[in-house]
Amino acid sequence: MMATGLWWIRRDLRLRDNQSLRAALAGARTVIPVFILDPGILQSRYHGRAEQRKAFLFGGLRRLDEALRERGSRLIVREGEPGAALAALARETQASAVFAEEDYSPAARRRDGGLARAGLRLLLAPGVSIRHPDRVRKADGAPYTVFTPFSRAWRAVPLPTEGDLVPVPRSLPAVAGGLSSVPLPDLPLSAAFPPGEAEAQRRLVRFTAGETAPIYAYGEGRNRLDQDGTSVLSPYLRFGMLSPREAAVRALQAMDRAPETAARNSAEVWLTELIWREFYLAVLYHFPSVLTTAFNPALRRIAWRTAPKDLEAWRAGRTGYPVVDAAMRQLTTTGWMHNRARMIVASFLVKDLLVDWRLGEEWFMDRLVDGDPAANNGGWQWTAGVGTDAAPYFRIFNPTLQGQRFDPEGRFIRRFVPELARVPEKLVHEPWRMTHAEQEAAGCVIGKDYPARIVDRPLVRDRTLAAYKRSQELARVVRG
Repeated sequence: MMATGLWWIRRDLRLRDNQSLRAALAGARTVIPVFILDPGILQSRYHGRAEQRKAFLFGGLRRLDEALRERGSRLIVREGEPGAALAALARETQASAVFAEEDYSPAARRRDGGLARAGLRLLLAPGVSIRHPDRVRKADGAPYTVFTPFSRAWRAVPLPTEGDLVPVPRSLPAVAGGLSSVPLPDLPLSAAFPPGEAEAQRRLVRFTAGETAPIYAYGEGRNRLDQDGTSVLSPYLRFGMLSPREAAVRALQAMDRAPETAARNSAEVWLTELIWREFYLAVLYHFPSVLTTAFNPALRRIAWRTAPKDLEAWRAGRTGYPVVDAAMRQLTTTGWMHNRARMIVASFLVKDLLVDWRLGEEWFMDRLVDGDPAANNGGWQWTAGVGTDAAPYFRIFNPTLQGQRFDPEGRFIRRFVPELARVPEKLVHEPWRMTHAEQEAAGCVIGKDYPARIVDRPLVRDRTLAAYKRSQELARVVRG
């Protein structure tokens, strides 16, 4: 056992089921928890403007520091390029190694490679995903690019159990008082997401525990925009305030004790969503180019429109389509968006407005508290029809029908688009159908109080299909 090791916290802001912390405690008598404020990440294209996500991260680090202090330790925060910052701290403390949770994004892998060049010994443990991306492959060793066979192979590996979860340490080695630590930036938090491991555990218990737990209605409830039918755990999984392995264990336990078949199936749907997260992590790991281009080579030549006014109307939630506008305003207000809504607004931007999916992906990363390059990219490419196992390119969501189906009384719309608060229920998804007298009575004159539709959907479908088909034709010419 070495005398001192550094526990480098990245996406594992928790003490429960933390495999990198366990490795550090097993390998060193003194363990120093450290977080690096890395300008290369905090000011990057993906994270530079994400104020709500950074606020959530910094809040989570404060909660983690409190938990560490309760156990006799504390968090050391340093700033700078990670290799240089960690090397300096290792010299100060005579630390022999750096323990960390392995991350799979291209930027993380480049960063970790730099530590060796800085002369540091980096010992990586699992934890960002339940399965390492290299562990779920086809029989010939190739990575999966279709979800269903990936899911089957994922489930064929022994599933995690309660006994696999690492308990919270009762105490931790003291950290020398002379070590300096820079203050964490103080940014305003989203009220919708209190940061920290304790809140993650509270939400997990609320969602999975008991005979009437929401997980047993998740199969249907996950699609309802007007109901609290999801776990709302994605930000906590994003930063490891909740272990994905523990989430899977709770899903499996809920399946085992389900009161009936339908309830068990709903719990299994939530487990499947966790596997989708694993799938997108694996896709990014094996195909890092997806961050800049479509996975499908035949759809890399789509002639996207340059439409700054349409893009701005979409961002601001002023498209004239109520469910789209409500979802986009939910994103701005809370830093989060319901997954069904993410598909609706993505389809609208890409297939109704014919605007490049990468502009939508970038906007989501600027605004989402749970913004994760793998899941965000995978979701956008899926809806755009250009990615792995994507929705067919000719599938175009009808936002009006989607709203009527998944927000039938318009409660979600009225919550985020107050201009429509007094519009009759039968017209809240189609306010343009109101007569002028009805608009006056509802205090919602179209074009004045609420914007007119920025696009006539039936007229643009052919435009979109033609652009996709033209890209395919060009690809065939290039291949030929």
